[in-house]
Formats: sequence, C-alpha cells, structure tokens
Amino acid sequence: MTESDPRRRIPRTDRLLALPEVERASAQMGERVVRELIRAVQDRARSGRIAPEQVEAELLAGLGGAGAHSLRPVLNATGVIVHTNLGRAPLSDAARAALQDAAGYTDVEFDLASGRRSRRGAAARAALLAACPAAEDALVVNNGAAALLLATTALAGSGEVVLSRGEMIEIGAGFRLPELIASTGTRIREVGTTNRTHAEDYAGALGAETGCVLRIHASNYRISGFTSAVPVAELAGLCHDARLPLVVDLGSGLVDPDPALPEEPALSTALRDGADVVIASGDKLLGGPQAGILLGRADVIARLARHPMARAMRADKLALAALEATLRGPEPPVPSALHIDPEQLRARTEAVSAQVGGRVVDHDGRVGGGGGAEVPLPGVAIALPEDLTEPLRRGEPAVVTTLRDGACLLDLRCVPADRDEDLTSAVQAAQAAQAARAANAASEHP
Repeated sequence: MTESDPRRRIPRTDRLLALPEVERASAQMGERVVRELIRAVQDRARSGRIAPEQVEAELLAGLGGAGAHSLRPVLNATGVIVHTNLGRAPLSDAARAALQDAAGYTDVEFDLASGRRSRRGAAARAALLAACPAAEDALVVNNGAAALLLATTALAGSGEVVLSRGEMIEIGAGFRLPELIASTGTRIREVGTTNRTHAEDYAGALGAETGCVLRIHASNYRISGFTSAVPVAELAGLCHDARLPLVVDLGSGLVDPDPALPEEPALSTALRDGADVVIASGDKLLGGPQAGILLGRADVIARLARHPMARAMRADKLALAALEATLRGPEPPVPSALHIDPEQLRARTEAVSAQVGGRVVDHDGRVGGGGGAEVPLPGVAIALPEDLTEPLRRGEPAVVTTLRDGACLLDLRCVPADRDEDLTSAVQAAQAAQAARAANAASEHP
C-alpha cells in the first residue's frame, strides 16, 4: 500500500471506538456488535464504495438504526389480526409489563414464604383454570405443536393414534401435523375419508394398540358439501366406553364461544362435551405469548406432565409471566381488534384518509393464524397508489399493508388508536419520498 493509497485515510478502529456516540452505542448493544459495524463500514471504504472521509458519518448513521437485536416493530395495517409473519398476537400492556418484571431473577420455581422450591408456572396454571373452569388442570409448554407432540407421545407411545383422514392437516411452511405425530414413533391409524368420517369408523379402529383418539380442528380451511364428522360429545362417549382418552386440538385458543366466530369451536365447550384434553396456542385468539396450552382431566394432565418430554418442552418464565398477565389483565389487543366498533373504525379511517389522501373503501379483515377460516370481518381501508407499498414497509415506523387490485390498502383494525398519528406521518413521509424520486427522474430525463 503506497503513501498515496486512499485506504491509508480510513479511520482506525480504536479511533472510531473512542467517539462519544460510539461509546454510548457500545454500552447499549455491546462492543462486539459495534466492532462488526465498524468493520463493515471500513470494508466499504477499502473496496472503494465510499470515500475514507465518509466512514465516520456512515458509521454514526448505521449506529442510529442498529440495536442489540434485529427485530423491528411494525404497524400492522393488513387487517389480519393474528398475522403469523408479524409475530401473531401483539401483547397487552399488562403482558409487556410482566415481561419486564420477569426479565431478571424471579420466584418462578421458588416459594418466598417457605424458602422452598415450588411448582413451576403455578400462577399461570391458576389463571388458566380461572379462565376455563371446565378444566380440572392445566399444563403450559412452549408452543402448540409441542403440546400436540407431548399429548400423543405420552398417551400413545409407539402405539396408535386414531385420526380421521379429513383432519390430516398441513399448516404454514409445509408443516404437516401427521408427520409431527409420527416423528417420535407413534403410529397413526387413519379412519374415514377426506370428506366423511362416521362413529363406526372410529369404533372399528379401536383396539389393543390404541393409545388415544385425536380430533384436530380444520382451522385454516373448510370442507363443504357432502361432508360428515362425529361431534365431540359422541366421540367422547365412544372413547370412554373403550377406556381411551380423547384429545381435541383446537389450535386457535378460543376459550368460550364467540358470536363473531360462530363456527369456531371453544375450549370450554369441548371439555364440557367430554374431551379429556384440549390443546390450543397461546398467541392466537387468546391474545397472549407463544405457548402450547393443555387443559383437561387432572389425571391425564398429570400423566403428560410426568413424561420426560415435558421437561424439554416447558415454557420459560417470560412466557409464563405474559400468559398470566394476559388472562388476568384488561382485554388484550386481539379480542379488541376482533370486536372493534365499526363506526369508530370508519371514523378513524376517514380522519387518516383526510390527511393522506386516498379513498375509503370497504375491506374485510381476517382473524388469521389458522383461526376463523374464511370468516370475513367487515370493515374499511384506505386505498392508496400501489407504489407506496415498499416505501411504507421500509419506512420508520415500518408499515405493512395489503396490495390488492392495483392499490395499497391500509386497514386500521389492528393499528392501535394512539398510533394513528404515527401511521399518518409514515404515509406522508412515503409520499414525499416518492414525489422526490419522481422529480429526480423527471430532471434526469427531461
């Protein structure tokens, strides 16, 4: 490298680390992360993509948008309440506060009164039983798939799980529940057909190898027309006559029947109809953190809790704290969005539209997350030019919208009312950026 080589002018790492702004960033996100950012900017200068004199400014700009984690908060303007790609259920303020409190040392398995070890998750369990009195006991694991795997493995082992062919479900990203069940050596005994399964199909399959009968709610699709399924109450009677447990995976986590989702089965209803165990996810209609929830008969839940696999699947202290706060605190965002007042939604939408332009159009929201399949949630949205979709997504705050029929649609159903001003500012910033690009393009090609 010669004396005139511009790479000699690239600031040294130690000098960059000594900058006050960089020192503050190191204290917040750790020196290792900051060193990686410095190295990346220096490499850009070494390759000639930026001048050596730009390194410091580029580094400080990069630190402004960096943090110790890469997850970015977004405004969900899609109208999909439980949006899997956006983290499913947003937590309530009570749950967020509980996460903060649980982040340090806690009494998660310690009785402060006696000084002895206590049962893990006892408070979350009590909150679940208070919310669903039809259950005798509860168990929390790390997600819904883990709950299904634990239930079928503990009850059937290398024996058989009886399952209707119409319930052999594939969910997102090619994830197939039958393959999950079979992964531990449990065998699936298929009964019935894709569209019709009868009580005699189940009865003919029960035998010495049967560990349990499984019912999986087809939450993310519908089969209509010439169909038949056995009601939970009838299937429970058949199972109990054969002294076999009935496991019902309802997925969406609806505790009690909801008029807004008339065909969505509820956990309490399935338990009263005789299910021995019901399974649900905590981060769907329940509106809490990611968790697998098992509710049911005390002896069956105890059997699951004793299985060695339960240890590998147990929920951490953060999930337990957030779940308890979700159940005991005020209404979380998911049910609030589901039952939003149509007139208030329209008024908010029109107010934002008046500031950003566009037109207010009818737009159906959705539950999402495999719940309320095909159930429209009537509402409205703001239709804007489709070329705003990417600038909004890349803006600050990031706004995720729906692109449909050549328009960028903003549905405020899942946007907190106190963030309407932030949404307005984000749209105006995206519009200004688009206008500036158009002006530059016009000047370059007069």
